[in-house]
Amino acid sequence: MSKKHKTQKPKSSQPVVRSKVPADKTASFTRRRVLLVLGAVAAVGIGGVVYINSAPTMADEVVVYKDPSCGCCGRWVSHMRRNGFAVTVNNVEDMDPIKQKAKIPEAMESCHTAYVGGYSIEGHVPASDIKKILSERPAINGLAVPGMPSSAPGMDSPEAKPYTVFAFNAKGATNAFAYH
Repeated sequence: MSKKHKTQKPKSSQPVVRSKVPADKTASFTRRRVLLVLGAVAAVGIGGVVYINSAPTMADEVVVYKDPSCGCCGRWVSHMRRNGFAVTVNNVEDMDPIKQKAKIPEAMESCHTAYVGGYSIEGHVPASDIKKILSERPAINGLAVPGMPSSAPGMDSPEAKPYTVFAFNAKGATNAFAYH
């Protein structure tokens, strides 16, 4: 063997790359990056929980049961949609079973019954009152506007006549919730 051959080192197929950052700085950078990412994930997660438990979104779904030929019910549905609610309409001939299931007190009955966010809504309740209960989550079964007041949403009388929105519970007790 020649001397020249013994002194040669075998060539590697991969080039050697030397980092210009000291080893302790590389670990610090990696930890910092991981902590920043974890912090961001935690912030998004907490924000998601706050969002879920906060005031209603403008796409709360309202499920309405009404007589197929009722025009004022259709106008109330339009009022709800204009106020940001997604509305599903179910036309039914016999409203009595719907009202009984919703536990609507007989004195509070109106022309249509709706459900939103776990509450029953009877009649021409303004969207603003529905948003309020969805935001505050009071311990009630729902809201009702008994009868068909001419100036309630969907009735659309040009003459403003006062009416009351009532809150009711599962036992049928009622109290005034809002005055319009």
